[in-house]
Amino acid sequence: MKILETRTAPNPRRVRIFLAEKGIPMTYEDYEIGNLKTPEFTALNSFQRVPVLVLDDGTAISETMAICRYFEAIQPEPALFGQGAKAQAIVEMWNRRVELNLLACVAQAFRHLHPAMAKLEVPQVAAWGEANKPKALEALEKIDAALAASRYIAGDTYSVADITLLVAIDFMRPARIQRPENLKNLARWYDDVQARPSAKA
Repeated sequence: MKILETRTAPNPRRVRIFLAEKGIPMTYEDYEIGNLKTPEFTALNSFQRVPVLVLDDGTAISETMAICRYFEAIQPEPALFGQGAKAQAIVEMWNRRVELNLLACVAQAFRHLHPAMAKLEVPQVAAWGEANKPKALEALEKIDAALAASRYIAGDTYSVADITLLVAIDFMRPARIQRPENLKNLARWYDDVQARPSAKA
């Protein structure tokens, strides 16, 4: 079993943090982002994205949450998708909110504005990149408000939603989006989760 990744990309980092929280060792193969369009990689993931989990029987599983759910199923503890119907639904809700309203906007700003992406994001549309920056900041305000009521984003237990949020916020740096200093609940949460050993995975 192994995971194909681009070390600097945000989605592979989500999986690495998840596996670190689970204490699951893994073999990784690093792919330069320009090598995702090769016939060999495309045969594993036609969408040409990382990460990809390759099982011992040759099955290739792509998409970050699909990979995380695979490992949650084979090693349920600690339960990073929540325990019980209510907790699982709240974790799913917040992970989806963070993914669609923050991480996706940060990614669009990065892909359409960063010079390193010029050959891969064709065409780069600078106006679209800039349009996503205020969307990301609006999402952060809502997240900050939610964090006033709980230690973590989906309640009082660390979850995959916190992993997605941490990676999204760290990805704001290369996307050149400044985290507002007035979001005190978010700052408290960030200091907490960033200090976990898994954050360095």
